[in-house]
Amino acid sequence: MSHIHHLRLKAGLSTACALVGAFGLQACSNGDDNNDAVSKVASFAPLSAATTDAEKRQVRASDFATIDGETREIAYHTILRSGQNRGGNTAQNTFGQLVDDSGLPLLVADGSAPIADSNDFSSILPVGGKLYSVSQFESQPGAMYLTELQQDASTGMLTAVKTTAMDLSSIHGIWDPCAGSVTPWNTHLGSEEYEPDAAGDYAGNKYYQAQMRYFGGGSVLGGNPNQGNPYFFGYPVEVKVTDASGAYTVSKHYSMGRFAHELSYVMPDNKTVYQSDDGTNVGLYRYVADTAADLSAGTLYAMKWTQTSAAGASDLGTADISWIELGHASDAEISALIDGGIAFDDIFAMTDATDGICPSGYTSTNTNGNGLECLQLKPGMEKAAAFLETRRYAGYLGATTEFRKEEGISYDPNGRRLYVAYSEVARGMEDFGKGGAASSSYDAGTGNDVKLTYNVCGAIYAFDVNSSFTATKAQGVLAGRMTTKADTNGVNPSTIAAYPDDSPLAANVCDVDAIANPDNISFMPGQKTLLIGEDAGSEHQNDAIWAYNVETGDLTRIATTPYGAETTSLYYYPNVNDFGYIMAVIQHPYGESDEDKVPEDSAERRSYLGYIGALPPRN
Repeated sequence: MSHIHHLRLKAGLSTACALVGAFGLQACSNGDDNNDAVSKVASFAPLSAATTDAEKRQVRASDFATIDGETREIAYHTILRSGQNRGGNTAQNTFGQLVDDSGLPLLVADGSAPIADSNDFSSILPVGGKLYSVSQFESQPGAMYLTELQQDASTGMLTAVKTTAMDLSSIHGIWDPCAGSVTPWNTHLGSEEYEPDAAGDYAGNKYYQAQMRYFGGGSVLGGNPNQGNPYFFGYPVEVKVTDASGAYTVSKHYSMGRFAHELSYVMPDNKTVYQSDDGTNVGLYRYVADTAADLSAGTLYAMKWTQTSAAGASDLGTADISWIELGHASDAEISALIDGGIAFDDIFAMTDATDGICPSGYTSTNTNGNGLECLQLKPGMEKAAAFLETRRYAGYLGATTEFRKEEGISYDPNGRRLYVAYSEVARGMEDFGKGGAASSSYDAGTGNDVKLTYNVCGAIYAFDVNSSFTATKAQGVLAGRMTTKADTNGVNPSTIAAYPDDSPLAANVCDVDAIANPDNISFMPGQKTLLIGEDAGSEHQNDAIWAYNVETGDLTRIATTPYGAETTSLYYYPNVNDFGYIMAVIQHPYGESDEDKVPEDSAERRSYLGYIGALPPRN
C-alpha cells in the first residue's frame, strides 16, 4: 500500500440509534450500547484506479460490501440525471432546470433555459410512509428539487417517481448551495457557499450578476438587480418535508452566521452545530442553539488554533482548540437588519495599511483571500458584525482565519471525534508560505496560528470532543501524497516521483493510491469507517471515493468518477427499511478537465443523482 498516515483511536462511547420515520432511518447519538455489532468494521471490495479510457468515462463502484458480518452485492445506481423529466411539466419537473422567483424557467441572453449539471448534496428523508430526496444545485442562482423516491422492497433499488423545482422565493432564492447533512430531526440542512463580498463592488461581480437573474418575475431577462442584496446570501438553508404529500417549508438560518458555508453538521445533543468555511483564509465555527432541534436562535463561536506540533514539521500537525464567542442572535433579528438596509459601511470602517501596518484604532485581519485589511468596528455594531460579516469579525477578535478549502464534517460517536476535511494544506495553513515558497500574502494580518507543511493533495483532521460536544484538540490523521508535478522543490518529505509521461496515470498530480483533495466525508457509526469523497482537478484525473478504517489506517478505494467530475453528496444512511445506502452524486462530468473528450452538448456531461448500494442494513 502507498504511503498513508493514520492514527489509532481509543475506544469511546458506543452508539445509541433511534428509528426516525416509517422507513426506519436511524438517527444515532452518544450513549451506552451493548450491541456486539459496534466492534464490527465495514468492508468493501477494493476497486483499482481507472487506467483505461473506458474506465475513465464510467462511474465505477465496488462489487461487494460487508456490514455487520453480512455481505451483499452492490453497485452504483443512478436515480436521475440532470435534464431528465419526471412529472411532465418542462418548467417544474425537469431535474436541474433553473427557475426564477416566479417558478418559470430562468432565461439567459440567447433566450435559452439552462439546465444545471451542478447537483450537490441530495438527502434521503422518510416522511409519512414515503421517501423523499431534496437535491441542491451549486450555481448562481442555485436551485433545489424535491424528488419522490420509490424503494423496491426486495432489492432496495431506489427510483424517481416525480421531481419538482422548489419555491425558494420566500428566502430570496439560494446562492451556490454546496454540501449538506440530515439533521437528527429528519430535515435537510443545506448551505450557501462563497458569499458575495458586501465590502466590494458586488453589483459588478459576475457571480452576483448571475444570481440577479433569479429576480425575473417570469419576464425579466437578466433579472432585476434592484431586488438583490449581498446580505441575502451566505447561510445554512433548512428544508422540512412536512407530510407524505410532499409539502415542505424552507428556512434560512441567519443566526448561524454568514460565510462560505460548506457544511453544517448537527451533533447528537441536537443543539451543537459545527460549520465549515470553504475558501482561502477561512475559519471553523460552532453554533449552539437555544433550543434542541431548533436552529432559529443561538450563540455563534469561532475557533482558535494553538499549534502544539513543531512549525512546518508535518502536514498532519496537532493543536489545542479554544473558542471565541462572536455573539447571540435569532434569525428574526438578523433578517430585520438586512431588511432594514444595513450595509458594510454601517458595520466597519476600512482603510489601507502602510508598510503592512494598520493605523492606530484599526485592527488587522486577513480573510477569504482579501489579504491584509484594516478594520474598525463602528459603535453598537457587534451583532451585525458577528452574523453578517462573520469571518471578518472572527479575525477581528483574534480567532484563526488561516484555513484553506475547509470542506466536509462528520462525527464518530464511539470515538468521540469530529472529522474535518481540508482539500488543500496550503497558503494560510503554511508558515508564511505559498506552495512551499516564502510568501506573506496569507499570514499578514493574522496570528500565524497554523504552521503546517504544504500539501496540495489535502488532509483529514480529527478533533477530540468533550461531554458538552465542544472540540478541544486537533490532530491530523490522513494526508494525500504529492508527486513532483505539484511539489517540484520537494518541500514535503512524502512526495513521490511524477508518473512517467507514457503512463495511463500521467495526468495525476497526486498519488492515485492515496486521497486527493478530500471534500465530502461521512462516518459509518460503530464501524470505524470514514467515507471520503474527492473534489480534485488535476490532482486526480478521476475523482475517487474511499473507505478509511480510522483504527488500522487501511484505505480502500470504493468508487471512481468520469473525467472532470467531482464526487458530491457523500452521505451514509445505515438503515432505510432494511437497506443501507451511500448517497453519491457525480457532479459536472467533463467539467473540470478533459472537456475535449465529449462534445459540448453531450448527454454525458449531465450530473448523476445516485447511490452505492443497496448495502446490508446497520442494525
